[in-house]
Parts: sequence; C-alpha cells; structure tokens
Amino acid sequence: MITVEEAEKIILAQAGDYGAEIIPFELALGRVLAENIKADRDLPPFNRVTMDGIAVNYTAIESGISTFKIKATQAAGDEPVDIEDQDECVEIMTGAMLPASADTIIRYEDLELRAGLATLVTYEIKRGQNIHYKGKDKKHNDQVAGIGQLITPALISMIASVGETELRVKKLPRVVILSSGDELVDVDQTPSLYQIRRSNNYTVKAVLKQHHIEADMQHLPDNPEVIKKQLKTCLENYDVILLSGGVSMGKFDHIPHALEELKVEQLFYKVQQRPGKPFWFGKHDKGPVVFAFPGNPVATFMCLHRYFLPWLNASLGKEQKPPLRAILNNRISFHHPLKYFLQVKLHNNEYCQLVATPVEGNGSGDFANLTDTDAFMELPLERNEFKKGEVFRIWPF
Repeated sequence: MITVEEAEKIILAQAGDYGAEIIPFELALGRVLAENIKADRDLPPFNRVTMDGIAVNYTAIESGISTFKIKATQAAGDEPVDIEDQDECVEIMTGAMLPASADTIIRYEDLELRAGLATLVTYEIKRGQNIHYKGKDKKHNDQVAGIGQLITPALISMIASVGETELRVKKLPRVVILSSGDELVDVDQTPSLYQIRRSNNYTVKAVLKQHHIEADMQHLPDNPEVIKKQLKTCLENYDVILLSGGVSMGKFDHIPHALEELKVEQLFYKVQQRPGKPFWFGKHDKGPVVFAFPGNPVATFMCLHRYFLPWLNASLGKEQKPPLRAILNNRISFHHPLKYFLQVKLHNNEYCQLVATPVEGNGSGDFANLTDTDAFMELPLERNEFKKGEVFRIWPF
C-alpha cells in the first residue's frame, strides 16, 4: 500500500500528450490553447472616446473659453471630424475615434447644450480625460493568450477582437467508463431485492462532461471471458479506461487478472486513504492508462477528483493554479493509519475566509451525502486529531 503522494507522483508521471486540433473559436470555451495568440494591431486600434459628450482641444480651456460651437456630431464608427477654431467642438459618442485636432472629452453631465452651443457647467476639466489611448492595452504583435491557457468567456472576447476565427487547442483523450457487476442494472430497469441501479458511471460521465470530454460507457458482467474480451477492445480504441468496482478482493473481482493477461502493467494497487483504499492504476505498453476505482460511490467520486482530473490537466498542459485551502470549522478525530478525505460544506465567513464544515455520512457507500457537500478536505496521514481553525487543502466538486 502506497501513500497518496506516491500515488499522485506515479499517476502524473503517466500524463500523455494527445496532440492538437483546430476548431472554430466559438466552440473553444473550456478547452486548452495549444498556440500563442498575438494582437494583429494595437488595442485599442485608435484613440477611443470613453464617454458621450464633446471633443475639444485643451488649449481652449487654458485660454478661458467655456462655450463652444458644435461643428458636427460624430458617432462610433464615423470618420473623425476635425475642429479648426479654438471655440469649436464636436459632439461625440462613446467608442468613436478621437479627431486628431482634439485631445480632451467633456461629458454631457458637465455641459449645458442649447441652440448649437455647449457651455461648461464645471471647471474640473483635465487634459486627455475620457480617452482610451491607442495601444494602451496591447501593442501590435503582443501576446494576448498563451499555450496552456484555459479558454474562458473573457478570452473568447479577446480572441475575437484580434480576428482569430479558428484556434489550435489540445486534443482530449478518448475515454471509456466501465461499470462492473451482476448486481447492477440500468437506470430504466426495476432492480430486484438484491440489485441496485447503476449510478457511478453516470456520475463519472457528468464530471467528465464538465471538462468537455464526451465519454462512452460500457458494463462488464461477472464473466471472466467477457471481461477480458471487452477490456481488450477498450485498450485498442481508447486512451483512458475508467473502471468503477471489480478491483477488490472478492471472488468475482476478475478485472485485475484480465488486465494482467492483457499486458496492462500494474503501477500500484491500494492507497493509504479513506475512502478509496482499493484503488488500482496501470498502463498498457501501447499507451492507454487504466484508473480502476473502488465501486463505492464516494470512493469513485473522490478518486476521480483527486487523481484523474489532475492527470487530465497535466496531459493537456493546462496552467496550474495554487492549491485551494479552507479553515476546518469543527474538531475531527480519525484514528486510522490512512489519509482521510473528509466531506465538507464550504462557506465564506464575515472575514471572507473560506470555511469548511464537516458533513457526517454513512461511509463510502453513502452517495446521497455528496449532494449536501461541496468538497473533500485532505487531512494529513500522520495525525489523528484535527482542531477547529486549522487550515487544510480542499478538492472542490
């Protein structure tokens, strides 16, 4: 049995690179960039007006002029209208290009407009006010987004502004989710008194969908020959196999033996943790990796977030964020030689600190308890007592 840290190191060492693909930029939300994006011109591309009002030359203000003749009205997108005399102005709208002969924008709120004239009602005017200057944000050929960056709505806006209609993004691995066991029936079936409906596979599929992976699902019966045949097909057609159940010590847990016969190398089996101790991980020499999680729902859910998602982020070359931590809100005792992943409910206190309140459940089979929690709090292996007010790492879900 290995530690959580050792398991993590082994798994991240197997991070792969599944190449890149080009997709329309409007379909790229949530994907990871595989190229650097540069500005095709200065941003903004011209001196841009940021308030509705009038454009003047500040020398007129310095000369004591307080009433201006309105020469024209310029909307955003119009060709700029120059002023020729000091006492002239151009009525101008937000987003318009600043005329070369003007250098200051005075807001409507600071003016009285009447009979073609604009008169100041304030003397709080500064040279260059209400102008977003050319190239202030980015210069031509400056990088605006980089390899490994997650594509967010804000980044979509930036990408559109520089005219990139297609993006090179990291390819996602092909994933299949396998459930196992004759005690499981599908959602639309009525289970007998000794059966339950499959749910782990749908949970895993939903989590992967949040990360833009459309995984396939299959079910393995408790039949060694069928298990080996299905696993062989999966190894030939997928990059990742996610198994839930069938890897413990029971007489009908045939999966580890089948994987061994199919030349999948076991890299570890069993981790010093609760939930999820009977966790199996391996790799085929042709590339596919196998995450075989324990069948208990909470264990599957925790292992998916603690191990698979970090592996996925590493495989995609995604920028890493600092670990999240929270303040433990209650005293906890855990007298087992295992690292404990405590289910917690998160909230921000009056000091804007993230606080984690433990939610007691009924073990790793209590998947109903997950709906009342927000994260797993990772409590150190070396300790048995954890005090209120201590800070520990969390894995939000």
